[in-house]
Amino acid sequence: MRAIRGAITVESNTADGICDATQTLLRHIAERNRLQPDEIVSVIFSVTQDLTACFPARAARDLGWDAPMLDVYEMDVPGALAQCVRVLLHVNRAEHVQHVYLAGARVLRPDLEETS
Repeated sequence: MRAIRGAITVESNTADGICDATQTLLRHIAERNRLQPDEIVSVIFSVTQDLTACFPARAARDLGWDAPMLDVYEMDVPGALAQCVRVLLHVNRAEHVQHVYLAGARVLRPDLEETS
């Protein structure tokens, strides 16, 4: 089993804004990792406390993902990145995985190659 991490910032606290950004992130993760839906064991989404309009798991369900999912809020730490959706995917595979950080969330992992 492997874990894939990713994050993206959201332009607006709306259902469309959150779902669109989340789907963009998930599509990039799936593409970069050649991920098939049946490899996904579970998914944990976390969002900053300024995102309240929609659950990110809804976006994954709309893509056809049916693994167990959990949506949680992140701690409200002063100076933390705002309007951010993060994801932790547990996948059933042995080979190397690639983490994906998009938009303003790239600052969270400057050590990774460009993933936009």
